[in-house]
Amino acid sequence: MTDITKKMTRTIWMLILAFTVAGMASCSKSVSYSELLREEEKAVNQFLAGQKVLLEVPEDSISFIVGKDAPFYKLDEDGYVYMQVISKGEAEKVETGDKVYFRFSRQNLKELYLGNDTYDDGNSNNVYYGDTYFILGSQSGTSANYGSGIQMPLKFFGYDCEVNLVLKSYYGFTNYNNYNDQSSCQPYLVNVRYFRPEY
Repeated sequence: MTDITKKMTRTIWMLILAFTVAGMASCSKSVSYSELLREEEKAVNQFLAGQKVLLEVPEDSISFIVGKDAPFYKLDEDGYVYMQVISKGEAEKVETGDKVYFRFSRQNLKELYLGNDTYDDGNSNNVYYGDTYFILGSQSGTSANYGSGIQMPLKFFGYDCEVNLVLKSYYGFTNYNNYNDQSSCQPYLVNVRYFRPEY
């Protein structure tokens, strides 16, 4: 082998080695789904640590504490959804199959946890996003886009109620602006107001 051939062979092997190391380094930077879930859990725990949290929901809607300083009630046994009641709305409950319009704004709790700047996202103050609605009890069609967590407060309250929800990704939005909170493990603090459809 000539010196030039040896140098070329050595250079090729060095390049192969460099690409292999770079490939392994990029693989090690990817985050597993279980790591994303742990990050989500930490973010939600940090937020709730600064709040009053009650682990049991009152037996009737009259007993809920209401207001901006009200506690967050744990709505499911796994702790995926917490609700703070701002206003109870109408006494008459919404029935399964009813169409419910809602306005919302939300903040990404993981970004808050990481110390990043966040902004309110949603259609509460921005008509650009248009009307959003779901059919109570349905998880198909348009209703599926917003996950089941957004419907939980209507087990207790009627139209015109307002709540703040801590939504872990499991019950979060599945298709909002072409983004899926569930697959990316993004938890949100969501302010929601529910409205009766206008005929």
